[in-house]
Amino acid sequence: MARLADRVLTGEIVLPKYQRAFVWGSQQVLELLDSVLRDYPIGSLLLWETTEQLASEQTVAGLAVEPPRPGRMIRYILDGQQRLASVLGALHGGTGLWDILYDLQEERFFQRVPETPEAPHFVPMQSVSSASTLFGQVAELSPDLRERATHLYEQFTNYLVPVVTLAHMSAEESARVFVRINSTGTTMNIVDVARAGTWSPDFDLKDEIDSLLQVLDKKRYGRVDTKTMLRTIAVAAGLGFSTKDINRLRELDKPRLREAVAAAAKAAERAVDFLSTQIRTPHAEALPYYNQFAVLVEAFRQLPKPSSAQYDALRRWFWLTASSEYFKGWSEAQMLADLQAVTAFAQGHATGIDTAAALPRSALWRHSAFSKRNAPSKLLALMLAYEEPLDLVTGQRIDVGRALSWQNDKEFHHFFPRAFLRSRGVNNARANVCGNLVMLSSVSNIWVSDRPPSQYLQDLADIEGEPALRRRLSTCLVEEEAYQAALRDDFDTFLRVRAETLHRRLMGLINSAAEVPNVEGTDGAGAVSNEDRTDPELDTDLLDDEPVDRDSAD
Repeated sequence: MARLADRVLTGEIVLPKYQRAFVWGSQQVLELLDSVLRDYPIGSLLLWETTEQLASEQTVAGLAVEPPRPGRMIRYILDGQQRLASVLGALHGGTGLWDILYDLQEERFFQRVPETPEAPHFVPMQSVSSASTLFGQVAELSPDLRERATHLYEQFTNYLVPVVTLAHMSAEESARVFVRINSTGTTMNIVDVARAGTWSPDFDLKDEIDSLLQVLDKKRYGRVDTKTMLRTIAVAAGLGFSTKDINRLRELDKPRLREAVAAAAKAAERAVDFLSTQIRTPHAEALPYYNQFAVLVEAFRQLPKPSSAQYDALRRWFWLTASSEYFKGWSEAQMLADLQAVTAFAQGHATGIDTAAALPRSALWRHSAFSKRNAPSKLLALMLAYEEPLDLVTGQRIDVGRALSWQNDKEFHHFFPRAFLRSRGVNNARANVCGNLVMLSSVSNIWVSDRPPSQYLQDLADIEGEPALRRRLSTCLVEEEAYQAALRDDFDTFLRVRAETLHRRLMGLINSAAEVPNVEGTDGAGAVSNEDRTDPELDTDLLDDEPVDRDSAD
C-alpha cells in the first residue's frame, strides 16, 4: 500500500480533474488504516492507463504531487481515490486530518489533538514511511512494543491491493466509466456526477460553474450553492430544473453547454441586480431559498428587460414564495409547472409567474422558530431591513447589510429576553419565535441584556423621550399596541399584535389585490402555521447552525 502511495507522489498514478474532491471524514480514514493493519480487504483500485496527458490535480491529500511526464505511460485513478489519498495523507502528511498516531500499547489509530501528550509508544504514521525514523523512535521500548512497531511497518509496506487497469480507452470514455462506477454510491453528489459526465480534455463543468459564480463575485453578492447554478445551466440549455435534467447535461455537446453557461451568466447578473435593488438583499446568504434564485435567473434569461408592471409581478412572486414553504419541498412536478409559468410570463401570456404558493398567515410569526438558517427568519430579516430600522438604544440606523450577511448573531435580539420569559414559565421554543425578534446593534443588545421589557423600555423613554422611542420602535415593526403590551410585560398580547403587524407588512410587500386573509391567523395552508411546527430542538441558542431550508427534496 505504501508503494502505491509513493507512486502518486511521483506522478506515476494521477488523479484526473473530473474526480470529485476528497470527502472522507477522520473516522473513515482511521478505519481504513485499521483495516490495512489487520490485513482486511479494502477493495480494488481501478486505473486507466494511457499516454494521453489530461488536466490532473496538482495536490492529493494536501500534498504536492509531481506532474506526469510527457510521453510516458500514465495511470489515472478512476476508483479508489478516497482510499489511496487516505493512506498517502497518513504516511506523508502529518498535519490537520493527517496528523495520525498509532498507540502501540492500546493498538489503535487516533488523531492528534492539542491535548495529546508526547509518548514514545505514540507512533506518528508518517514515521511508518521511514524505517530508520520508526525504529529509532521505538528502540527503547519493550520487546513486545517493538514487535508491534515492526508489524505496523511491514503491514503498510507489504499490504497488497488488487489493481484493475483499463487501456485503449478515450478520455471521454474514462469519465463515463467513472460516473457509472461512482454514481450508484452515496459519496458522489449531483455536482460530481454532472462534472464527470460532461468532462472532456477541453471542457470542465466545474470551471464553467466557477465562471458563472464569478458573476456573483463581481457584484459582491456572495455565492449560492453549485447545485443551484447547475439548475440554471440545465434550464438555460432547454432542459429543466430537476435532478433528472441536470443529469441530462451529459447528453449535450460542448458548444451547447458553453452557450447555456454564458446565457445563465448574463441572466444571473440581471437577477442579482434585481435582488439587490428591488428586494434589497445585499448578499446571497439573505435569500430565504436558493431555489428562488434559480427561477429568477431563468425569468431574466427569457425576459432580459422587464417592464415596470413585470418588475412589480416579480417582486410579488419573490415575497409570496419567500413567505410559504413552497420551495422547501420543490418537487419535479412543481419545477415543471414553474418553468411553464415563467415562460408564459415572459411571453406575455400571463401578468405574473403563477405559483401554487399559498398566501401567508399571521401564525407564521408566532410559531416559526428563529434561526439564521431557516426561511421564516430570513424573511423577517428582509422585512426589517426594508424598514431601515433604528437602533432602540442609540437611535442610529442599523447596518442591515451586516445583519443580512448573518455573520453576527448580535444583530438580532429577543424583544422579550429569553431569560426573563423563562422566569415566567415560558419555554425557549415559544420565546424563540420570529415575532419576538428585532434588529439591534451588539452594544445595545448587551445594554438590554435579560431585563424585562417594562424596565428597559421605561429607561429608554425616560432618557430619550416617548416620541423618539416610538419612532424607533415603529422602524422595528413594533407598533403602539405591542409597545403597550411590552410595558406591561404581557408577552402573549405582544406576540399576537406584533404578528398582525408583520403580517400586514408582508401582505403589503406581496401587494395582493385579494383581501388580507385572517389577520388573527388560523392554522391552514401557507408557511409554518401549525402550533406543532416550532422545532423543540431549537430551544437552545438564538442562532443555532442548522440545515439550510434551501435544497429541494428533488
